Amino acid sequence: MILDRYFARRFLQSFLVIGGIFLTLMILIDLIEQIRRFDDVDLSFGQLLHLTLLNTPAAISEMLPLLVILSTIALFVGLARTSELVVTRATGRSGIRALVAPAALALIIGALAVALLNPISAATSQEFQRLSDSYRNNGSSALSISSEGLWLRQSAENGQAVIHARGTSNGDTLGLDDVTIITFARDGKPTQQIVADRAVLEDRNWVLSRAKIWNLQNGQNPETSSVEHERLELPTSLTRQRILDTLGQQDSVSVFDLPQLIKDLREAGFSTKQYEVWLQVQLARPFFLVSMVLIGAAFTMRHVRFGGTGIAVLTAVLLGFAIYFVRNFAQILGENGQLPVYIAAWAPPFAAILLSLGLLLHAEDG
Repeated sequence: MILDRYFARRFLQSFLVIGGIFLTLMILIDLIEQIRRFDDVDLSFGQLLHLTLLNTPAAISEMLPLLVILSTIALFVGLARTSELVVTRATGRSGIRALVAPAALALIIGALAVALLNPISAATSQEFQRLSDSYRNNGSSALSISSEGLWLRQSAENGQAVIHARGTSNGDTLGLDDVTIITFARDGKPTQQIVADRAVLEDRNWVLSRAKIWNLQNGQNPETSSVEHERLELPTSLTRQRILDTLGQQDSVSVFDLPQLIKDLREAGFSTKQYEVWLQVQLARPFFLVSMVLIGAAFTMRHVRFGGTGIAVLTAVLLGFAIYFVRNFAQILGENGQLPVYIAAWAPPFAAILLSLGLLLHAEDG
């Protein structure tokens, strides 16, 4: 037990040191990217740094597999150089037994990433997108899905507009059914209400069919001044791709909110496959991190006297990247419906665990 705690402490120290180095580099690189991205917008250094820090949790979440495999490599290369692995084996403890503590710690890190880091990164990603839209367009555009339908908010020339639709159709053009649009002035007061049977997004315009407009200003009776149109065009700052990209940003939704979102999307007529796959990928993350530990150990649990340490480290890192690529590729296949959801999410980490265990058993027992 004492030895397990020692291995766990060494692994955690390596993880924190490597994580701190990568975090510093990542903040500097992302800060430069934000300066380049908002070069034509008058933003202060504090605002740019704020945007960078909002991006940080999502970047940490994405880097976790790399941090884990590098921490494992640093741990076992260090133990091999000090001959601590030799001493451990001399006491009758196998090399695989020495992996219990790092693997358990990786499992805990993965569980914390799902339970804590994921909701934090989802919230900061949403705030980053909101601020980016606000700085870029002088007003944010928002999208929300609920069981009542689709809600959109867009910036308008003289204020904001809120759009509600009870159904959608997504073909070559994005169409909304049973549409209600309320426009607001810059002081927040409503100016118009528009109801239409259908709205189609075409060339930066909402094309409304069978629309009726009520004027909500001037204290008049809205019905007496209402106007009907068979076809009406309203300018918009939204694009079809922007709306679909917003819908496709799974990482901006907390894992705890995904089940309800999947239900709401299904009721609103949207495909939920990518969200179902993303939910299972997040739940499988702790086991994927365990596979990174086993892969890193499979090539570095050897004495430095045998030589080839650099090649072993490079092989472990490349194999880790290969497994990461396979997992992402399986996720894409799952989102496209070419693989079942559970196989796309759970097969790569467990296949990696079995592969690395086979390599470890071969190295230990021959």
